[in-house]
Amino acid sequence: MTTAASMTIKDGLLSAATWLASPNKNMRPTDISIDTIVIHNISLPPNDFGACNSDGIPYVKALFTNQLDWNAHPYFKSIEGAEVSAHLFIERDGTITQFVNFNERAWHAGRSSYLGRPECNNYSIGIELEGSDFMPFTQEQYDTLAPVIAAIYDAYPKTRRHVTGHSDIAPGRKTDPGDFFEWPKLREMVAHSLIDSKL
Repeated sequence: MTTAASMTIKDGLLSAATWLASPNKNMRPTDISIDTIVIHNISLPPNDFGACNSDGIPYVKALFTNQLDWNAHPYFKSIEGAEVSAHLFIERDGTITQFVNFNERAWHAGRSSYLGRPECNNYSIGIELEGSDFMPFTQEQYDTLAPVIAAIYDAYPKTRRHVTGHSDIAPGRKTDPGDFFEWPKLREMVAHSLIDSKL
């Protein structure tokens, strides 16, 4: 199992993640610091986990790198032209891919506001979990997410106590990570990860 002690962040990159660069990013405003973590869920097509294109690339990764074939599935026509990304994507088995350096602005939140501050992309880190609003997430995802958050806390201390869901920063527009996401469980696991990282 991945532990907090085995995860480090250096120069905006997570040691435990595989790097796959997304073009869907830009620089953060120079006068804003990173102080929030936003949890999302995503699956392409919706509720279909692990689906890949003919090259074996998961559709989610293809979307984040602008390689998605909009004709590969009827649903994709509804999002055709979307240019989106996240800093991290955690698959059902706990595998982590990083698409955008934490120090850069990933395009994950859209129109959004947190604690009265608009444009959450400017100051947040976006983490996508492979999942949907209608199914529980896997234990492997929690086992990965908790030490990831602990590592982010260590690298970006202002994020402590500022972990929120996409539905909270874009109410009425977004519903993820959904009712099946276990916030109390995550908080407890993050607390344990923080203790482990100090051992």
